[in-house]
Amino acid sequence: MGAPAGGDEDEDVAYLLCTEDASGAFQLQQEAVAASTSPPAAGGGTGGDGACSWVVGEEEASIAELIGGEAEHSHSPREDYPSRLRSGLPVDLADRADSVAWILKVREVNGLLPLTAYLAVSYMDRFFSLHCLPGNGWAMQLLAVTCLSLAAKMEETLMPSILDLQIEGTRYIFDSGTIFRMELLVLDALDWRLRSITPFTFLYLFAYKVDSSGKHMRELIDRATQITLAAMHVIESLDHCPSSIAAAAVLCASSEITQLASVDPGAVVSWCIIGLDEEAIIRCYQTMQQLIANNVQRESTVTTMATTSETDAKEVVSSSCYSSPPPSKRRKRPSGT
Repeated sequence: MGAPAGGDEDEDVAYLLCTEDASGAFQLQQEAVAASTSPPAAGGGTGGDGACSWVVGEEEASIAELIGGEAEHSHSPREDYPSRLRSGLPVDLADRADSVAWILKVREVNGLLPLTAYLAVSYMDRFFSLHCLPGNGWAMQLLAVTCLSLAAKMEETLMPSILDLQIEGTRYIFDSGTIFRMELLVLDALDWRLRSITPFTFLYLFAYKVDSSGKHMRELIDRATQITLAAMHVIESLDHCPSSIAAAAVLCASSEITQLASVDPGAVVSWCIIGLDEEAIIRCYQTMQQLIANNVQRESTVTTMATTSETDAKEVVSSSCYSSPPPSKRRKRPSGT
């Protein structure tokens, strides 16, 4: 049987294909994820030759190549975006913070992957580094919903409905046709490049470097994931590449685990991964530590205010109970009147 001739059909299919090179970032990231998500072997995870049984030299070379590819800005916001953002352009900082908080809330409510939320914020920042939106609430919300929808289509096995993505804290509800048209606009702005290198590409590998026994791996990964997502709120995170964010998040997480608290940020040198920028990781680590400290202080203030309010309320109730005069008895009417 001969192959069907399809000149026009082939052209139509080619039009639908992403412009990314299949042998580029996608392939490398798939190899890196395969290397970094495999669990460590029993008995400390080392083979007889002293090399890690689940991260061999070839796989670490893939990680090193991904780190080298971070310099390519086709999957990142423009270089001048952080400085422009600090000046209030192309979007107000408060509006961006609200969108990030909303995306994280929807992720929590719908049980979406952390990577989905991270990609959604990344798409939003990349779009803003190239375009401006009208200064009103509906346009900002439409972009946030659209970016989350695209990220969910990239990463989620079960795609939430468009309505499910909008049920949490939204002022406007957009129909699927409106979101579809906005998706095309965002895809065109991003040149259809949605497969990005993220901190989650490196997280498991770096966690293993800190805890090669694997005893605290789950706790370490969970806390590093929380820190990575929280860092999206601050624009300082835009100054750092994904590998630096991942390494800094793992180091911050290890400092909160008693058995791993002795790990020094300078230990990244011993990881022997080509391309890691030790100074950049330490700067990112300091930013995250400050973020954690601010969050702890904010939570402490909220708790104190709540406790104070509760105490004041009890005192008011107690005071009213003891200071109010007893109700006067109703005087009986004389009989016969």
